[in-house]
Amino acid sequence: MWNIAFVALGGAIGASARHLANGLMMRLAGPSFPWGTMTVNILGSFIMGVFIEVLARRFNASNELRLFVATGMLGGFTTFSAFSLDFAVLFERGAIFPAFGYAFASVAGSMVAIFLGLWLARSFA
Repeated sequence: MWNIAFVALGGAIGASARHLANGLMMRLAGPSFPWGTMTVNILGSFIMGVFIEVLARRFNASNELRLFVATGMLGGFTTFSAFSLDFAVLFERGAIFPAFGYAFASVAGSMVAIFLGLWLARSFA
């Protein structure tokens, strides 16, 4: 039960940070391009890389800290960071083809799924 609490608290912090970052980028760059989303995805992936290497691998961070930061905060900030970590793990294991297959299937599948969801919801509206 405590693990869920760590993830939930971190997720609330991450989602709030994402909202603030999106608002800031909207004010700085305007609404013509999704700068906020791109920024949090890239920044979240960078932070995930630093966190995993420094805290989780080198300092053997507790499972609770990993859940709070990686799954909670960064998951709430951007799920793209988890996707990027999954890709990096596959790639570093030498599973190059599966890594790129995963990346392609995730992005293409998500794009198809969003349009399918839109079509389905609009069909029944």
